[in-house]
Amino acid sequence: MDIINDLKSMREVYWTNPGYRKFDDIKDELPITELEVMDAEKRLHRFAPYLAKVFPESRDGIIESPISHIPEMMSWIERDSGSAIPGELYLKRDDLLSIAGSIKARGGIYEVLKHAETLAVENGMLEYDHDYRKLAEKEFVDLFSKYKIQVGSTGNLGLSIGIMSAKLGFKVTVHMSSDAKQWKKDLLRSRGVKVVEYPDDYSKAVEEGRRDSDNDPMSHFIDDENSRDLFLGYAVGGMRVRSQLEEMGVIVDEGHPLVVYLPCGVGGGPGGVAYGLKLSYGDLVECHFAEPTHSPCMLLGLATGKHDGISVEDIGLDNRTEADGLAVGRPSSFVGKLMDKLLTGAFTIQDDKLFKYLRALYGQEGIFVEPSATAGFNGLFLTKDRYLGREPVQLVWSTGGSLVPTKERSKFLGE
Repeated sequence: MDIINDLKSMREVYWTNPGYRKFDDIKDELPITELEVMDAEKRLHRFAPYLAKVFPESRDGIIESPISHIPEMMSWIERDSGSAIPGELYLKRDDLLSIAGSIKARGGIYEVLKHAETLAVENGMLEYDHDYRKLAEKEFVDLFSKYKIQVGSTGNLGLSIGIMSAKLGFKVTVHMSSDAKQWKKDLLRSRGVKVVEYPDDYSKAVEEGRRDSDNDPMSHFIDDENSRDLFLGYAVGGMRVRSQLEEMGVIVDEGHPLVVYLPCGVGGGPGGVAYGLKLSYGDLVECHFAEPTHSPCMLLGLATGKHDGISVEDIGLDNRTEADGLAVGRPSSFVGKLMDKLLTGAFTIQDDKLFKYLRALYGQEGIFVEPSATAGFNGLFLTKDRYLGREPVQLVWSTGGSLVPTKERSKFLGE
């Protein structure tokens, strides 16, 4: 396959998904339903008073981010590429999500909250119509302290789960891969989280965390590779985009399709968001995944049809990238098999471009994000011919950055 040879050579590529099907034709076949996503949304609203109480920075307790119009960045990309880019450019600001500062706050916090709710209900201490602010009381902290939560992570998922679990009172362990940033490990430890470090990549951290949790009946393992609850938390975020764009007066129709570029690691975050977007917009939205040239695991799994049966190491890639949240060698089989029919395409980006886009975004719009959050910008150039003759609403999903320490920010910006 030519695409595999291109991936091996670490050239930037764009891959169009030949298995894409119209959403109305397949939605009833999919293993996740709209009712499940709506149930997740209701659960997040039940927890909103609690979150507002224990995390005042979340204000109303609804974990959501704004959408920014970034025309100066669009002009910069056109100058840099020497090409006209159709439509208008927007940025989904998950770098500003409260509590954990990244897209992982959606899925990670949701799964922790659902687990806490289940335990409290099963122990006869909570009913669904209660005021959930009571979960901050000592009797609930004492209950949760009897249980453990564990996760394997390259960084941001560990932050969201560690911060939320510790706040509720759980004993929490985050198993972190070698590419996880030191500041993320330090932040977790400062919140009372146990961090276990591995000299290997993400897959090993997940494997060891799962094994350790499976041996403890009081432990719940949050499985980034296969979790339905993580996926549902992300899907809620995708569904909410429609109301946000409508409030901004942004029109989405056949002449103005919504085109979304999502940085992808193991696949849970972008996959869940893509599914939520499809529930809201059907075929008026087209989703593209962005991956580093060193770690294109989802593109590889989809293009070969092998999903988690193949890793980037199998084709000679090193899975070493500055986009730590995207440094994943083997994709989620659960998500890959969903994206088989839902994803429009996927593309890769070289590491040096991550920093080029990062600095341009800061210079043009005054917006700082971490390197992995800029991966989507490469799609504007790689997909431009697809949207000629239309005026697409181009939405790059910014996945993280607000918690990056000042010293790290300065290094990324070359200051």
